[in-house]
Amino acid sequence: MAWGLSALLHSADPAASAIERHLWLVRLMDWLRQPPPEGAHSLTPWPVVRMGLLLDVLETQPEISQRVGGVVHHSLRDLDSNGLLADFGFPPRQGFVSELGDRLRLAWLPGTPQTSDAGELFSLLFNRPDDAAWVAALDEATLGRLLRWLEHSSGTPAAWRDEMVEAVQLLASQIRANGLSKALRSRIAPSHMADRPFHQVVALAEALQAAHQQGAGAEALAAHAARLRAVLGRCLDAAHSARQHLDEWGISVDVVFQMDQMRKRAQRIEQLLDAALAAEPAPAFKALWLALLSAAQDRQGIGALFTHHYALLARKVTERSAETGEHYITRDRAEYRQMLGKAAGGGAVIGLTTLAKFALTALQVSAFWVGFLAGVNYALSFVLVHLLHWTVATKQPAMTAPALAAKLEAVGQQEGAIEGFVDEVTHLIRSQIAGIVGNLALVAPVVLAAQGLAWWVQGAPLVGEKDAHYVLHSLTLLGPTALFAAFTGVLLFASSLIAGWVENWFVYHRLESALAWNPRITDLLGPSRAQRWARWWRGNISGLAANVSLGLMLGIIPALAAFVGLPLEVRHVTLGMGQLAAAVGALGLEIFQQPAFWWCLAGIGVTGLLNLAVSFTLAFRVALASRGLQVQERGRLYAALRQRWRQAPGSFFKPPV
Repeated sequence: MAWGLSALLHSADPAASAIERHLWLVRLMDWLRQPPPEGAHSLTPWPVVRMGLLLDVLETQPEISQRVGGVVHHSLRDLDSNGLLADFGFPPRQGFVSELGDRLRLAWLPGTPQTSDAGELFSLLFNRPDDAAWVAALDEATLGRLLRWLEHSSGTPAAWRDEMVEAVQLLASQIRANGLSKALRSRIAPSHMADRPFHQVVALAEALQAAHQQGAGAEALAAHAARLRAVLGRCLDAAHSARQHLDEWGISVDVVFQMDQMRKRAQRIEQLLDAALAAEPAPAFKALWLALLSAAQDRQGIGALFTHHYALLARKVTERSAETGEHYITRDRAEYRQMLGKAAGGGAVIGLTTLAKFALTALQVSAFWVGFLAGVNYALSFVLVHLLHWTVATKQPAMTAPALAAKLEAVGQQEGAIEGFVDEVTHLIRSQIAGIVGNLALVAPVVLAAQGLAWWVQGAPLVGEKDAHYVLHSLTLLGPTALFAAFTGVLLFASSLIAGWVENWFVYHRLESALAWNPRITDLLGPSRAQRWARWWRGNISGLAANVSLGLMLGIIPALAAFVGLPLEVRHVTLGMGQLAAAVGALGLEIFQQPAFWWCLAGIGVTGLLNLAVSFTLAFRVALASRGLQVQERGRLYAALRQRWRQAPGSFFKPPV
């Protein structure tokens, strides 16, 4: 129902219940936002025009002004203003997960006007994303008229200033509690705690409140506010020193979240001081109003919470992946030969893994346990490759992409950075090719040798004709191979994220130090062995996490997908080549005369391309986002890559002499 202004104003009843008064205020806000009449044009937003019209009526019709003022006065009197000024926009508990739950509740559950919390009523009144636009368009004269009318209708002209100063004191108490919590206090540099800024901030806020209550002059209040602002700055500097600790010792989303909340509370204190102490409060009041509107919209969003608070964690994860990725990039002939050798070793292990996978599928167990055992098989094989310092080519892109993204930080800032980026791309592509060639060069011979040995010993291959025909049916490019290969690329990327997260967790909880110095461990292993064991875990935790998680995902996820009726499989280029080699060993040379074989070979080529491209693209995007980078010089980068291709195409495939 759309209310007209006259009917709305005459329905104002100061004696009504709190719920009815709140509903009347909601209807008033709906009237302000009504679309303009047909044919009406105005450069000023219509809510601002209607605000001026409302103030004209209130200033010229005392009876209406008294009725409306009574509704506003009684509503403000019964509401807890601190729910808006000190608490609104901040989580009731210090933690990322609890805040996520609160935001989901706010987004999905409707609000009610039956409340004594000014913040809850504010959310009900200003619940549209475009409210900030028309509030920002309010001119100073109109806003000044609104404030004067509110002071007149409240009966106590300075009441709202008292409430703002009280809110400052409450916010200061919350900043002290936050700063002195164990999570932050243990990570703040001692030099920043020497003058006890988190204790001072509450004392100075209480002194300001006392001076305001005693009627101190504007100069005295300004001096109190200046001292409070200075201590707030030292509190934020102390919190920033904790960020440096996190950079070195690992990121915690909860700690980063608490630091962000401290910064926002300090900003709210600044806004309240500006509004409460200004001789002409209209500009500061408008800034506070807009900040509250922004907080209302922000707390209803889930995506912004993840984007902001996981940015540092994502950066730390990708930085750790970048450190690992540097080992996968070859830059000279010696490193290229080493990569070929490592990839060949990895291919040999994957060949044995392929044969074990065929053996597991013959077990008479449920699909889940087949998938689980296959995942364990993959995980053990990948871990063995890692421990032998060999490599599986498809694991390279997700690790090398963050290293490449790090090079982009210099583009546009340093001379020759684009040329350096192009060099890194050529090194990377060449390394990927070496990895794939090395893997495939040995996986097929190992499988064929095993098949031949079985023919010689027992007169039958390890992998029979039935399995061979299934391979020709499943790996063909004419089927869903490309889709499954892209999905496998996603799993490869996911394993790199898991690796970075686990390593960050290991470092954050200082497990290296615990393994090295814990008395029970040193008594069991001895001091020197405990030190070596700690260093080994620090150096290998990322690789172990990546390989175990990848192996288990490759085996278990298809089994779980089949349980819910989703025909999802994995396609891994090295495993696929091993399977095709097993089919050759079972069917003999006549397989080369079958078109199905060549379609499978083409499918393996596409599988390799998609495995690498998807995992690299996802990792590269996350690395860019975590650094806040946008490739503004994309055109120049592409042009430089094309020029390198024209001038030296061989540099993408073979190492420098």
